[in-house]
Amino acid sequence: MSSSRRFPVFALVIDLVLVVVFAAIGRATHDGDVLGPAGSGLATTAWPFVVALLVGWIVTRAWRRPAAIAKTGLPVWAITVALGMVLRALSGQGVAVAFVVVATITLAVMLLGWRGIARLASRSRRA
Repeated sequence: MSSSRRFPVFALVIDLVLVVVFAAIGRATHDGDVLGPAGSGLATTAWPFVVALLVGWIVTRAWRRPAAIAKTGLPVWAITVALGMVLRALSGQGVAVAFVVVATITLAVMLLGWRGIARLASRSRRA
């Protein structure tokens, strides 16, 4: 598999890891126990955002331009936050306003940040 074919897979893995890290940080901050008492706490916290991220990838066809900030990053981020919150609410998890604000900002930094860094690195390689 050529590196151009592997990059979308790598980009998806980066997004998935960042969403799980976001959930782990939240659990560690609020519960002090990332995995939870039954070992499923992280999965319970992360799944709405993981599912939303995957939907975002499908809706935007992110594999075509995974590192694009405007065409991929912004809509994937928006879908991840919005749908993730809906799924959290539907599953009986909290969606307090403060959490929505923190999640929106944190996921923006994470999902858009790596794309911005990749863009800068790409430009510096060309120069």
